[in-house]
Amino acid sequence: MTDMTTLQARTGTSSSSTDFSSSVMTIEIGPAHPAMHGIVRFTTKLDGELIVEMEPEIGYLHRGFEKESENSKWIQVIPYTDRLNYVSPLLCNIGYSMAVEKLYGIQAPRRAEFTRVIMGEISRITDHLTCVGAAAMEIGAFTFFLWFIKAREYLWELVEEMTGARLTTNWTRFGGNSMDLPDGFLSDLEDRLSKLESIMEECDKLLTRNKIFIDRVKDVGAISKEDALSYGFSGPMLRACGIPYDVRRADPYSVYDELDFEIPVGSTGDCFDRFLVRMEEIRQSTSIIKQAADKMPAGPFMTDERMLHYPDKKDVYGNIEGLIDHFKMVMEGHHPPEGEIYMPTEGGNGEIGFYLVSDGSGDPVRVRLRPPCFNFVQAMPLMTIGHYVADIVPIFGSINMIGGELDR
Repeated sequence: MTDMTTLQARTGTSSSSTDFSSSVMTIEIGPAHPAMHGIVRFTTKLDGELIVEMEPEIGYLHRGFEKESENSKWIQVIPYTDRLNYVSPLLCNIGYSMAVEKLYGIQAPRRAEFTRVIMGEISRITDHLTCVGAAAMEIGAFTFFLWFIKAREYLWELVEEMTGARLTTNWTRFGGNSMDLPDGFLSDLEDRLSKLESIMEECDKLLTRNKIFIDRVKDVGAISKEDALSYGFSGPMLRACGIPYDVRRADPYSVYDELDFEIPVGSTGDCFDRFLVRMEEIRQSTSIIKQAADKMPAGPFMTDERMLHYPDKKDVYGNIEGLIDHFKMVMEGHHPPEGEIYMPTEGGNGEIGFYLVSDGSGDPVRVRLRPPCFNFVQAMPLMTIGHYVADIVPIFGSINMIGGELDR
């Protein structure tokens, strides 16, 4: 309980103007609270259980992604991008690699692009499964969480089959990917998507029309279109407000303009709309994956541009040119042309943008990340004031805060 002197100091009031018949308490929620992920703190002022003021504070993780990247070779940044959104690391791999390719003025081969779409959409689905499942668990729907995590396991096994890792994938390269589709991957993909669709159908019956769940999230944490735009929202949070903005459609990249998909939108921008939008986006991503698999072309999975990819081992050991190229790539790294670019891509949370500056050397001059969930955390006071303290959990869960990209 906050004493009278402290309360007056914090609220800027005096004893003559403050009615203490109902006490206002200052309560710290997080970073130790299990729903706060260990890296966010909300300083809240409560009138009983009603939130009258809130101040978010980040900075408990402080990963230092941007400065670490600026002190590394261009190619050494790719493993760091895994640690941004560690729930959908492939989307960060793809975004950064495409940004460097934009500096070079090149594009990956078509087979590599279609493969990136498949793996990126798998990553988007695992992101949504984690977000929706965990948010539901935090308000009591534990069975729903277990089923969604089972579905995520099916897809993470595909990610491991492709990249050799489940979480820190380090998969893309400038001008392509580190490896091609493994044998039998597309048939495994078809089987896993079928299992995913079955789980989605069961979970839809379990929760979407569940009165207890709806009462817990309907009209909670709503934000208007105008406010969402003013805060710089993107991704499912923006689309839940009724604005159909998706980077894949608004500023097409890779081969998304060759694929057919819908952009789900909500109407009120509350927690329930965010749930529905993510559920439908899982279905749309499943459709995108199937289309990309059906259209998968033959051909190389890596560019043949010299000094962009590491030479084959047979060339390294078999001729002097290959040995020299390998030595220069390892010791000096890539040298994108001098210039600056911004590359936006659609991540699991929204627009992931990489701003890169090159002076033509082997190290980036500037690496700047546009993290989507930074804007959401900034808007937490707007979405929570006027609600009860228990509503912080579903509201915060619905924004899908990822610490690596937030506190980069």
